Amino acid sequence: MPNPFSTPHEWLKPLLPRNPNEKHRVATSLELLFDLIFVVAIATAGQQLHHSIIENHFWHGLTMYFMVFFALWWAWMNFSWFASAYDNDDALYRILTFVQIIGSLVIAAGIPSAFAQQDFDVIILGYLIMRLGLVAQWFRAAKNDQARRKTALRYAFGIIFVQIGWILFHFIDPQYAYFCFALLVIAELSVPIYAESYNMTPWHPEHIAERYSLLTIIVLGESIVGCFYAIQDALSNVSLSTELFFLMIGGLIMMFTMWWAYFDHEVSERLTSQKMAFTWGYGHFFIFISIAAIGAGLAAGVDVVAHKAEVSNEFVSYFVAISLIIYSATLWILHEAYHLQGFKKWLYPITAMIVLSIPMFVQPIGYSIFLMAIVYALRLMLSKCYLAR
Repeated sequence: MPNPFSTPHEWLKPLLPRNPNEKHRVATSLELLFDLIFVVAIATAGQQLHHSIIENHFWHGLTMYFMVFFALWWAWMNFSWFASAYDNDDALYRILTFVQIIGSLVIAAGIPSAFAQQDFDVIILGYLIMRLGLVAQWFRAAKNDQARRKTALRYAFGIIFVQIGWILFHFIDPQYAYFCFALLVIAELSVPIYAESYNMTPWHPEHIAERYSLLTIIVLGESIVGCFYAIQDALSNVSLSTELFFLMIGGLIMMFTMWWAYFDHEVSERLTSQKMAFTWGYGHFFIFISIAAIGAGLAAGVDVVAHKAEVSNEFVSYFVAISLIIYSATLWILHEAYHLQGFKKWLYPITAMIVLSIPMFVQPIGYSIFLMAIVYALRLMLSKCYLAR
């Protein structure tokens, strides 16, 4: 049997840019494996937020969740956009991707410490491992893609510079930690803008749209799984009540409707400019984090019904409602506002006001979640009816 890596060409191909107009470009099996590794990290972060909510440590938990989720999302996004432009699938590319997979697992292992003790050392270590793999890829691109050599070097050195900042973050006085974190986030978000301003990398619009769609499904799936385990745990201690039944049905309707709304429009044809790419790509942070937050909120709602939470029905209901509104507003801006005219544009703000008012008038969380889901589903149906005219 011949060795698949027996020749230098097969082992180490030139890392040349992909054709952004390539037909039928889809996610590779390696990219799907990379996404599945992130399932562990996203699930861990969601569990920690769930526990913070029911233990009445909300603001601390939400802050930690935001910080941790940014690290996960940013690492995933950097890999995905690079792969869209330069994936040559040689052995070295696969190995460097595996290094990034190891880093993501280290990040996942550090999430509980971040929530419990505000200790980000393990997360920073995992982040460093991931960045080493990515920087090596950018240096490979700089060597082989002469037309975009400056762009690739800007990425490589920009990532190195910001990573030094994350290492120094370990030594920061805790009272300045949030301020320094915000500065480092701004620096991270600025690196691609600075690098791409010289010469845009040849990412593939359809491929990028599919990659974001896949992560959306993964986050939706994680939220459903989290709710399932919470319901399973509740049913092992209490019998199925009417309120818990409505909470289960409402949660499933909500997740299904969120999926429907996201996948209702084709967006790849609109990813034609650098400005649109950055707006769409960065804006998805709020889609991903709000979906995961809804999952944690629904799981917390199960604990409220089972009388295992230290927070009220109304508090958790508002948390789910606000998360749903953030998801809806972001989706409306990124996907749907482009298609909507007339009365259809008012469906989103009207729905948001109704959803936000439900916890005020419906106290039992099971019924409250169910009504939110029905209102959101009706908005989608009304939108479809008007679009059909």
